[in-house]
Amino acid sequence: MVSPMREKQIEQKLVKAVRGMDGLALKFVSPGFDGVPDRLILLPYGRIAFAEVKAMGCKLRPLQVRRKRQLEALGFSVYVIDSPEQIGGMLNEIRAT
Repeated sequence: MVSPMREKQIEQKLVKAVRGMDGLALKFVSPGFDGVPDRLILLPYGRIAFAEVKAMGCKLRPLQVRRKRQLEALGFSVYVIDSPEQIGGMLNEIRAT
């Protein structure tokens, strides 16, 4: 049986995929404001979104849910990725906006 993919492995695949689109997947840390998404995704032509990367099958903590809603209320896209198969679709959505 194959063990579930770890968060770090999924995050590495995300960073590689974003680089492949000539973009940046910046590690996002906000001191004093916990619960923010892991990555700030910047794609060509001013496309921007946030991504929270989780190990396969893991869910957002309550504070992360609140931060996701806050960012979405401001008009930003926030994606939760817990599988490498989600990465391509997410990037296509960001690019299409």
